[in-house]
Amino acid sequence: MIKPVKIAVVGCGMISESYLPTMLHNFNILEVVGVCDAAADKAQKAAEKYGVKAMTMEEILADPSIEIVVNLTTPTAHYPVIKKLLEGGKNVYTEKILTIELEQAAELLKTANEKKLYLGSAPDTFLGAAIQTARFVVDSGMIGNITSCYCALNRDGFLFGVPGNFTTKPGGGIGFDVGIYSITALLSILGPVTEVSGVTRTINPQRKDLTLEHFGETYPIQNETLMAGTLQFTSGTVGTVLFDSNSTFLFPEQPALVLIGSLGVMYMADPNSFGGEVKVILKGNSQPMVMQQSHAYTAECRGLGVAEMAWSMRMGRKNRANKEMAYHAMEVLHSIVKSSQSRANVELQSTFEKMPPLPRGHVGPDIFRIMEEDALM
Repeated sequence: MIKPVKIAVVGCGMISESYLPTMLHNFNILEVVGVCDAAADKAQKAAEKYGVKAMTMEEILADPSIEIVVNLTTPTAHYPVIKKLLEGGKNVYTEKILTIELEQAAELLKTANEKKLYLGSAPDTFLGAAIQTARFVVDSGMIGNITSCYCALNRDGFLFGVPGNFTTKPGGGIGFDVGIYSITALLSILGPVTEVSGVTRTINPQRKDLTLEHFGETYPIQNETLMAGTLQFTSGTVGTVLFDSNSTFLFPEQPALVLIGSLGVMYMADPNSFGGEVKVILKGNSQPMVMQQSHAYTAECRGLGVAEMAWSMRMGRKNRANKEMAYHAMEVLHSIVKSSQSRANVELQSTFEKMPPLPRGHVGPDIFRIMEEDALM
């Protein structure tokens, strides 16, 4: 019998409400033993709610039985938190993005490599049924050679940009906070990018506070509200991206994520979700067909990447939501910003190994399980 991996969570904010129930109840490979937050009362409240121990960072680092620490702090805190955990000998899985600055992310990768530790990163939605089904379609050759792709997303950033919220700060813009899902989905299917060009804008950087406490006061937007770019993939595919938070908010959101092949076109689901329809129009047809689900994990499943990393640790293999792909996704976004500033194409310096898809099987009701077949791969 494989021994479960004990984990602790740092950061008890809103996103922890998505991670903790899944990790506690849906993956036998995981054993959540503690939670931590800079605000001790938040940690205590989460500990009581989920039946685990409220811990300090020092207690987590001092406990040799804790093998993975899941970092759910805001992006601006990622670098110091992850650095402290890695230097303390802990494997780390972090909510997206790895760090704010690319140089800091490179330092963390170096530390993890030197200490032979796992460093995983969200988004892990690419492990869900929709994107895995899309990859199955591409890998099967059904739509032929992928010549181009595009993704687009619009939302009303004003609804999310509450003064002081991380969405108003560096790393919380539409590209880094939301576009990262589309970028990661494309990378997981098409592989690495070699060169990008792009444009970024911060529209209305000074905004009025409409909360009762500070009504009429202005606050700054310290990130991009519009990002557009062209991506050239190693595979030869050319893609375009457009992320705009100066529009209207649709619920549910209706992003476009499309792969165009020599034999057909595939319309993917929202990459911020684990499930959703994948539609294909084959050459010679005019109407799309909805593909049958080829893989598991259709429901909300934040923490799937943690479970897959735990299995990878036990089996001695590389995890799928790994640090190299996460870093490459970051470099794509940073290179779009750099291209906008220099008005020139930017060659990427990093690459990554495209990992195998999750194995097919257990597509029925037992969707919250990393399959035994996967453990043996």
